[in-house]
Amino acid sequence: MSLLFYPTPLLRDGLGMTLYAAFRIGHIWENITPYPEPLYQDHIFRGANDVPIFGRIALPDAPKGTIIATYGITGDLNNQWFLRALGRKGLGRQYGMVLFDWRAHGKTAELSPALTSDGLYEGEDFVCIASQAKQMGFPAPFWFVGYSLGGQLALWGIKTAQTLDSWGHNLGLEISDIGGGAVVCPNLDSNRSLKYLVRHPLGRYIERSIANKLKNLAWEIYQNYPDFIDPDAIERANSIWGFDQELVIGKLGFSTVEEYYQASSPLPLLPHLTKPTLILYAADDPMFDPSIIPDLQTGCQDNNFIKLMLTKFGGHVSYINSQKGKKLANDVDIWWAWNRVLDWIDSHSL
Repeated sequence: MSLLFYPTPLLRDGLGMTLYAAFRIGHIWENITPYPEPLYQDHIFRGANDVPIFGRIALPDAPKGTIIATYGITGDLNNQWFLRALGRKGLGRQYGMVLFDWRAHGKTAELSPALTSDGLYEGEDFVCIASQAKQMGFPAPFWFVGYSLGGQLALWGIKTAQTLDSWGHNLGLEISDIGGGAVVCPNLDSNRSLKYLVRHPLGRYIERSIANKLKNLAWEIYQNYPDFIDPDAIERANSIWGFDQELVIGKLGFSTVEEYYQASSPLPLLPHLTKPTLILYAADDPMFDPSIIPDLQTGCQDNNFIKLMLTKFGGHVSYINSQKGKKLANDVDIWWAWNRVLDWIDSHSL
């Protein structure tokens, strides 16, 4: 697997790369992705505690496995173009594709008032989706994929799948059906990274933008399930921290946000993963505290199931390669991260 990531000089800055991807590439991605949009079918899965999960599915001829994937902290299946690019590329490589709106997002939020749990229930959601996809004819191995907070959820999915024998006897799914997972710039330690983000002037702007989107999600759930959420609590939820404080932790049984973040952060899981796992992580990611990187390396170093690709550049999730970098990596497009993910899954699907 090529490790080479060679962005243009102007994008060798994490914040610049992240903003460029969001405000430029996000508008032209369809024109620079070589595969067509899959002919998805809508499907409603049942997740942990029977919560309905909205998904879109596509199955190619002669599939060699199935990728189950979701996105980051906000958005939905319609506007998460980075996930849709994976859908195109994955189907083009003959993988069944299952993309889903995770809890409190998109159409899943219309189907249920269940709020986010940052992996504590979403890990089981991944496994339940794999079980139902198998029943529909999607083949193993199943690969759990996500980026940013979705990467956190996918790591929880891998960890949860490892204990399938103790809780999933009725799912019709074997531990051996789960191939493993691949994550791009996953959130690993919410306590550290959120504090880091709000200390930075531009980071505070990003945090405020995310918080506003979360608040809008809460209002949408309130419109459909007015008895489930206190509107006064939504009014008070003016930050990411506040959203979890006012709306999330009480329903999950936590007394503080710090306790919740500690319980849901996947960094402590890494030494205990026993399924093949690829982690792509950029040292210049502006969203996450750089002090996490040594702990990430330590958590992976003695675990032969983890392949850590720590790059100097890349920004948050973006990894937009230059034309020279595309040629050096022998890639068909500029999506360096997805090319590495799919190459790695290919290497474990032989």
